[in-house]
Amino acid sequence: MPEPDVGPAAKRLVWLFDIDGTLLLTDGASREAFSHALKVVLGIEDDLAQVPFLGRTEPVIVADILSRHDAGLSPADEPRFWNVLFDHMRRILVHPRGHLMPGVPAILDAAARGGEATVALLTGNMTEMARIKLARFGLETRFAFWACGEEAEDRNALAHLAVARARERYGVPAARCVVIGDTEHDIECARAAGAWAVAVATGGTPREVLARNAPDLLLENLADPRDLLEWADATVAGTGSPSGPPNALTE
Repeated sequence: MPEPDVGPAAKRLVWLFDIDGTLLLTDGASREAFSHALKVVLGIEDDLAQVPFLGRTEPVIVADILSRHDAGLSPADEPRFWNVLFDHMRRILVHPRGHLMPGVPAILDAAARGGEATVALLTGNMTEMARIKLARFGLETRFAFWACGEEAEDRNALAHLAVARARERYGVPAARCVVIGDTEHDIECARAAGAWAVAVATGGTPREVLARNAPDLLLENLADPRDLLEWADATVAGTGSPSGPPNALTE
């Protein structure tokens, strides 16, 4: 069970936003950049259409790609791979490619509540990849802290890290942290870290799959901040605890 709130600092909320499929889409730029790096560094051609990206950390995605081709990256090749990938991403993720999800950045403004809450990132992206994506839409300065893929390959461990960071920096317990994402992996990692799970059906995961994983709140999108904030006021700020039924489902 989550620890009870103790003291004024523990009354603060920390929102932990995923990036891809939750805040924005790159219209295939990420997959293209990985494919490009694979060809340049290892000479392997693969459009990676069969490699799952949703909800996974980028180090795990790379491991999966290499396993498919019975390949590996030498100590010299690994940093080169990431640099080639990032450079290509910067070149291709430019206007008009990519788009923000409905309600962003208004939802970030609303979630922060004039400084009374903390908006942070929990993403499987490497830090530089996250920076490139957010910079494309002017969002890179909107988050108080980041928890990114190179810090923990396992998404559940990454969520634990983000929740620990919330406690260390703001005195906020896990029961005052809310993970917002578009895949079942986001729901699972929130549960693992003792945080609340909000799922949005804006990525590639069908709504029915998200519903089967029983998030605390399921939204079609983040277009109306009231849906999220009213739920938080009634549930997170109340006496409830993460993963405790009934789950709130919003059309």
